[in-house]
Amino acid sequence: MKLPVIFAAALLALSLHPSAPALAQTAVPPAQQTGSPSGMDPTSSAPTEQQLLNALQGGRLEGRVTIPDQKSRVLEQPEGRQYQTFHESMLPWIGAIFILGMLAVLAAFYAWRGRIRLGKGVLTGRKIIRFTFIERFNHWMTATAFILLALTGLNYIFGKRLLFPLMGPDAFATWTQWAKYIHNFVSWPFMVGLVLMILFWLRDNIPDRSDARWIREGGGLVGDKHPPARRFNAGQKLIFWSVVIGGCALSVSGLMMLFPFTVAGIEGMQIAQYIHAVVGVGLIAVIFAHIYIGSIGMEGAYDAMGSGEVDLGWAKTHHSLWVEEEQARTAKGPQLGGRTQPAE
Repeated sequence: MKLPVIFAAALLALSLHPSAPALAQTAVPPAQQTGSPSGMDPTSSAPTEQQLLNALQGGRLEGRVTIPDQKSRVLEQPEGRQYQTFHESMLPWIGAIFILGMLAVLAAFYAWRGRIRLGKGVLTGRKIIRFTFIERFNHWMTATAFILLALTGLNYIFGKRLLFPLMGPDAFATWTQWAKYIHNFVSWPFMVGLVLMILFWLRDNIPDRSDARWIREGGGLVGDKHPPARRFNAGQKLIFWSVVIGGCALSVSGLMMLFPFTVAGIEGMQIAQYIHAVVGVGLIAVIFAHIYIGSIGMEGAYDAMGSGEVDLGWAKTHHSLWVEEEQARTAKGPQLGGRTQPAE
């Protein structure tokens, strides 16, 4: 019974000795001090907080992955922050300047010029075919598709700023989901219509000498002169090439987004979105000008795409060279006759 008591007293005396903490510290193996079986500090090779902050502020932050999708290793990239700034700050201003600016210009032009009318006695009551049924069908199909694409695309830019406060979160989420479906599916008839438009009208939209004179004389938009023009005048050719070039840019960038990462990486996808958004709002502004001239801006212009027939007097006033070509081609003058239309 005395041995345990003596052993306990010895341990108590040792623990109270001044050198006991040092002895205890040296008694612990290094592996136990670091927590690593190898005796190495596992955090020695880890990046510091400052290194991570520097990477986030000035460059790309990447990890390592073993899956085939190597783009998933990119955790942070400066281009992503640049795109966010563009989408949230710059794009709404660009869209507003393009679209509202064009509407303001057209309103000012209408207030100054009014509707471009034909003079008295110009209308003959005889008709000439301006566009065939298939041309008009393709035009209206493409136009309808573009309007739907424009409305659903503008929701991407202005929706949460203008519609969300009015509709509320649930209704806006439902509308945005359907807008995405509409935008994706309606893009196909637009692209088909664009290709057919190029096939139908490319030959008639090649610039020639008559365009220079049309521009010099203001194309009938300024003053009372109506310079001679072929089937399409210089203004219409400008609209055509804007639609062709802009439509092709929208189609290519849109296909890249419909099939993401098929032909481009993260940076390429961001560039595609830059192009799609800027060209989209620019083309919307151009189409506003086209709609204006084809409706309230010019007397008789709507008939060309409405019924496909225009008065012979209107055609001679605005497209005299084209009428001469048609009459020389048919050797019969107007293709249609016998209809009367009162002159205004």
